[in-house]
Amino acid sequence: MRTALIAASVMVCWAASTDDQQFNGRWDIQVNGLSSPRGWWLEVSGAGTSSLKGKFVGAPIGQVDDIPKLSISDGELRFAIQNRYRRNGVEKGLYWARLADGKLKGTFEIEGDPSSYLEWTGMRAPALPEKDDASWKKGAPVVLFDGHDLGGWQTVGSVRTLGWTVKDGLLTNGLGNTNLISDEKFWNFALDVEYRIGHNANSGIGLRGRYEAQIIDDAEKPLSTNSSGAILGRIAPVLNAAKPAGEWQSMSIRLVGRQVTVLLNGARVIEKQNIEGPTAIALDTNETDPGPILLQGDRGSVAFRKIVVYPLTKKP
Repeated sequence: MRTALIAASVMVCWAASTDDQQFNGRWDIQVNGLSSPRGWWLEVSGAGTSSLKGKFVGAPIGQVDDIPKLSISDGELRFAIQNRYRRNGVEKGLYWARLADGKLKGTFEIEGDPSSYLEWTGMRAPALPEKDDASWKKGAPVVLFDGHDLGGWQTVGSVRTLGWTVKDGLLTNGLGNTNLISDEKFWNFALDVEYRIGHNANSGIGLRGRYEAQIIDDAEKPLSTNSSGAILGRIAPVLNAAKPAGEWQSMSIRLVGRQVTVLLNGARVIEKQNIEGPTAIALDTNETDPGPILLQGDRGSVAFRKIVVYPLTKKP
């Protein structure tokens, strides 16, 4: 009898371990119930073993966070992010998720604040196998800013203060304004921008509305995934090519599938690196769909005088 009970216990543990393994992988998360569209990203590894780990991307923090508190019990994934929603030294922002029909069905709530309750759905992240090789050609330029008006742009979500103005051929924002997105959407493309950033300002360019190329006043500062030309929180540039605040700068970006190349002021700072998933700027996580160009307007003053996209298509 004892042997049978032990065997049954082992089988139950094995089945639970196998089920838990289904949480492993990268998940693109769409959040419901927010005034502005928002995407998150989650990576789980080691589920079904003693080495359970996780990473998370989502507002209000921009970087890729390691998840210090992560558990799976009775088919439910639970986690909290260090330093997010901390109250009196205790993590109050809690995430839960269960697997249903191959998706993650989850919720978020700040303990003691029912108004914070959100529901979210995670889909497995796609592979996006296209590579930036010699098989791509530039199409006709799409001029997203003509120096005259905001035609071709719209605001994101509920507008606080538009703040963006067009004067003397420049598209300029002030402090604490909304983000802009292009009406037109793009898949694989090359993008050329020229910009001038203010002292201590921080802006960014959303590629397909999902991956942020960082713009920040950081000339001569140490490199990180928050540096000028970085893919925010994910890929650090190999050198700091930023100019001081107040000077005109150029950024050229190629995006094919997940592969990104960034030139900052003529210096190649990222070379054909894979973007593993959305950054915190993401409007959605529909990674197989074309998306807009996004201009971040809520982190300080920045001016643009050139924004041109060249769609990339396969050579015949």
